Amino acid sequence: MSIPRWTSLLQHSSLLGAVVCLAVVTAYAQSGSTRNSSSTESSSLSEPGSSSSLFNAFAADVSGSSSSSVDAALPSGPAPGGAAAAGGQSSGGHGVVHHLTFEAGGGFNPPAGGAQQSYITWGGNFTVGAGYRFTNQFSTLLEYQLIDDKLPGALIAETGANGGDAHIWSFSLDPVVDLIPKATNDLYVTGGFGFYRKVTNFTDPEETEYCSYYYCGIGTVNQVVGHFSSNQGGWSIGGGYFHRMGGLYGDSKTKLFAEVRYLEVLTPAETTQPNGLGTTTVAADTKLIPVTLGVRW
Repeated sequence: MSIPRWTSLLQHSSLLGAVVCLAVVTAYAQSGSTRNSSSTESSSLSEPGSSSSLFNAFAADVSGSSSSSVDAALPSGPAPGGAAAAGGQSSGGHGVVHHLTFEAGGGFNPPAGGAQQSYITWGGNFTVGAGYRFTNQFSTLLEYQLIDDKLPGALIAETGANGGDAHIWSFSLDPVVDLIPKATNDLYVTGGFGFYRKVTNFTDPEETEYCSYYYCGIGTVNQVVGHFSSNQGGWSIGGGYFHRMGGLYGDSKTKLFAEVRYLEVLTPAETTQPNGLGTTTVAADTKLIPVTLGVRW
């Protein structure tokens, strides 16, 4: 190859290298300019005097003012102490009602020691009561009881009447002690004292007119022809069986009960002619064994 040819190649190579170097330097310069511009803009946005800084401060001020206005407009909540006090009052009111207890039942009552000693025979009884349950184990009831028994034949014969009965009604205060308060099947003891009124009636059958839907006729009915009465105290003692009607932990207030008591009514001795009938004598005290089935809640 000739010398001019080599010279021409070297010139072209030098020119091409210069162009490449110039392009690289230009690109680097532009990249640095872009970075400097971004840094400058960021600095200007964060400067205190810049418009962006003023906008951010204004937005924060508006947000704070709005929050303060909303907080000022909303009413303050109730104090915890007041809510607790109100809850305590409500709980206390519910507690009194929760401790109330009631009962209703009925049954029969034979005489204690025989009809001739008690001057009364078999009959029925009806009992209702209400009271206060102090604990699961102890409560007190105010009970009303009505006893209706027949009189023994010997006592009726002394007066010359054909029949007779005795009515005893009472109000008594009776504590109840539950022996197994959490059990489904439970035992308890009870007893008490109170006021008793006894009315002894003697009856004879008498004719009377009666009418039905279809016709009227003449029949007989026992009419009271003589009586005597007394007011006195009395006492009882006994026990019974409870069966609780459910409850998640055996704590249901509704219970079926079966109860037996010894009852002594402190009636005075009587020698009397009731309403002109024959003279009869009744010894002191009326003794019964009331058996009662019922429900308590």
